[in-house]
Amino acid sequence: MPKLKTNRAAAKRFKKTATGKIKRTVAGKQHILTKKTQKMKRRLRKASLANSANKVAIKKMLPYM
Repeated sequence: MPKLKTNRAAAKRFKKTATGKIKRTVAGKQHILTKKTQKMKRRLRKASLANSANKVAIKKMLPYM
């Protein structure tokens, strides 16, 4: 069976935790930050977990994760 290619954009966005869950960064921290509160920007720094509905699509993009 041939090797599978990893989607490089997905590889930069998703990481796997020790328990097998998929960690991702939260969107909304790139621009138009002046109207966002300090509390919101602080919350956006932290990573969150990817939705289980997207797990199959992420696994297809990252076959060796």
